[in-house]
Amino acid sequence: MGIRCATDIIRGCKHGVVLSGAGISTPSGIPDFRSPDTGLWSKFDPMEVASLAAFRYDPQKFYQGLRGLTELVFTARPNAAHLALARLEQAGYIHTVITQNVDLLHQRAGSKNVLEVHGSFQTLTCVWCFTQVSSESYINPYLEQGLVPTCPRCGHYLKPDLVLFGEQLPSKTWLQALNASKNCDLMIVAGSSLEVLPVAGLPMRALENGAHLILINYSQTYLDVRADVVFHEDVDHILPYLVDHLLEN
Repeated sequence: MGIRCATDIIRGCKHGVVLSGAGISTPSGIPDFRSPDTGLWSKFDPMEVASLAAFRYDPQKFYQGLRGLTELVFTARPNAAHLALARLEQAGYIHTVITQNVDLLHQRAGSKNVLEVHGSFQTLTCVWCFTQVSSESYINPYLEQGLVPTCPRCGHYLKPDLVLFGEQLPSKTWLQALNASKNCDLMIVAGSSLEVLPVAGLPMRALENGAHLILINYSQTYLDVRADVVFHEDVDHILPYLVDHLLEN
């Protein structure tokens, strides 16, 4: 019944938006952050390995702590949920993917219009002269030899363009995400527990403007009572099933 209702809603909408969280990437081998036993923050203190203060105090130690996550990101492959969302976009049902993830898996799956509100590993920026470079040529030396990236212009340390604790969201991307949420007629939340502000407030912006809401997340969220359809199941199972049903019927 839920699948039929969800597909009817998607078919009737013209401007769909997806908000994805860590739960969509865990099937690809990338752990989430807050799960009690398996989340990254159960193993590491985020203020030591994921804060702007930690980077500024000791960039070498910061990069040492980030190495394991970086390797996971660059070796991970899109799973069935990422591929399903790319199919939805190609079919014209989804116009924007807003993601809290930094793993580039939506792009690797084929999604074109992706807003990375927490940044990504795609680029690095010098903290001294603000030169921005692609991370491509720095990744292998870093992962294989532990070489910390330095600026080709001034020699100071390069910071990955991730949003660390103590940093604001990238303003341009955030405004685009806010605008997409306000103007959509459907939002699909995929793999997010909606606990991290301000991104967790985006579905409310959509609802306030009359949009439909479909929630796919293993655990409950604060908006379950407001959603049209809720699936408390694995996102890499439900999303492909939903998209197959939508596109093949």
